[in-house]
Amino acid sequence: MNSKQILLALIVPITWGLGFTLAKIGMEQFSALLIMSIRFGIAGLVLVWFTKPPWGHMREIFIVALIGSTIQYGLTYNGLKGIDASTAAILVQLEGPILALMGTILLKEKLGLTRAFGMGLAFAGVFIIAGEPRLEGHIDSVLLLVAGSAVWAVAQIMISRLKGLSGITILAWVAIMATPQMLLASFIIEDGQWQAITTASLFDWSIIFYLAFIMTVLGYSVWYHLLSSVDVSKVSPFLMLLPITSIIAGMILLDEQFTKAMAIGGVMIMIGVASTLINWNWSKKQLKLP
Repeated sequence: MNSKQILLALIVPITWGLGFTLAKIGMEQFSALLIMSIRFGIAGLVLVWFTKPPWGHMREIFIVALIGSTIQYGLTYNGLKGIDASTAAILVQLEGPILALMGTILLKEKLGLTRAFGMGLAFAGVFIIAGEPRLEGHIDSVLLLVAGSAVWAVAQIMISRLKGLSGITILAWVAIMATPQMLLASFIIEDGQWQAITTASLFDWSIIFYLAFIMTVLGYSVWYHLLSSVDVSKVSPFLMLLPITSIIAGMILLDEQFTKAMAIGGVMIMIGVASTLINWNWSKKQLKLP
């Protein structure tokens, strides 16, 4: 990778990690599914102009949107509401080990000793973090985040079977289809949507702007540009910087504390994630949506 590619690769975890923390702030005004529906509605309307409708895959994309966006975000971001953004950012890194496990179970891929060790280490790190005294009474939020990671992994396997579609095409049309799904789910299980929209401040809408344009449109445009020009094995490790960005942002913006248990558990999870990446056949169409 040259210096320009490295700089672009650093933009991705910085924009995504900061966005994860800003989403927690935004959920003080907007409910989880409402803020995600607005985010992806705006992003989808921007991105859709740069892709052709994948007419032969609309049914599959609808199901991916339902599982990988509506259900996954409902779980992950409601989990984020209950715990620190920095802790949540570490926990969602389980997506990698769970995906490797899903690949072994559903796709009959070879697991290997290294990745098996990495999975065990990552899950052990979760138990250390979950045992923190400040998370007492918030285990349900931890479980929601872990469940969201598992649902995300299922969606990735579904996306890997969408042959012949570019990452931007999948992202744009998943966003278009997920938006009404999320909005409908919001009206069913959440309340106060109209009041949240009409009373939102300029700062609240600036968070929406960041999530839609910077985190999603810019972040994913850079990400897919890199995937088209750099080996996945070289660029994917940069994603491990994402929780570091979220931790720093949480400490600055939310006055969160970084504890010893978080450090130990976080290191275990990150080493575990790195182990699962070794010799992993990453698909260029993987849709990791933080």
